[in-house]
Amino acid sequence: MSLDSLTSSIPDYAKDLRLNLGSVIGGSALSPQQLWGAVLATAIAARSPFVLRELAPEARANLSPEAYTAAKQVAATMTMSNVFHRTRHLLSDPEYGTLRAGLRMNVLGNPGVDRVDFELWSLAVSAVNGCGACLDSHEQALRRAGVDRETVQEAFRIASVVQAVAVTLDAEAVLAE
Repeated sequence: MSLDSLTSSIPDYAKDLRLNLGSVIGGSALSPQQLWGAVLATAIAARSPFVLRELAPEARANLSPEAYTAAKQVAATMTMSNVFHRTRHLLSDPEYGTLRAGLRMNVLGNPGVDRVDFELWSLAVSAVNGCGACLDSHEQALRRAGVDRETVQEAFRIASVVQAVAVTLDAEAVLAE
């Protein structure tokens, strides 16, 4: 299984997704590690077994073992953080924002990869999970690190395409039953 298999699985009515998947993966200005870490982390966050099965082997082939693990850690930690902070933001009582979170996130101290890569992947997962507070936090960290807006946008472009492919293919699987 591969990216080619995934791409060929996208139905004709969603051919724009096919083209976008090819361009975000094949034409990305990100480094291979930044690209494939974002792809893996967002494929996990998209919660599609089919998409994850197709993309994970290519991510493994393009990432060091440490980066592969770090991308999985981002998906796990950011999903927890996204739910927590999105909920805190959506509640009308601002006092929740003053309470201690009480969630362990030790990976933030030593992610095992370059901090910029970790922040890009965190931003991409936060885009999939729709957490505005986390998106702002990671975008600001990236901008403080000197990352330009085009690079930041590339991370959430990847997230948007991987999520759309996952939704489309999962829907097709159900509709085919």
